[in-house]
Amino acid sequence: MAELKENTRRVIEVTAKDLPLHCPMPDMVAWNSHPRVFLPVHKTGEALCPYCGTQYKLIGPAGHHH
Repeated sequence: MAELKENTRRVIEVTAKDLPLHCPMPDMVAWNSHPRVFLPVHKTGEALCPYCGTQYKLIGPAGHHH
């Protein structure tokens, strides 16, 4: 079973396997805490969710995605 992530964490590190990135992520405890929003973390290496303020940081290369 995958480890659930708390939505209360303010910074979450993600990798290329999490792309395309959206918040909330499916493995979050409160996965339905707000509408799903896709975040362009691959552009700058960081993205901020406009709903909950969670900051995402891309660790490693973005790889190829659509």
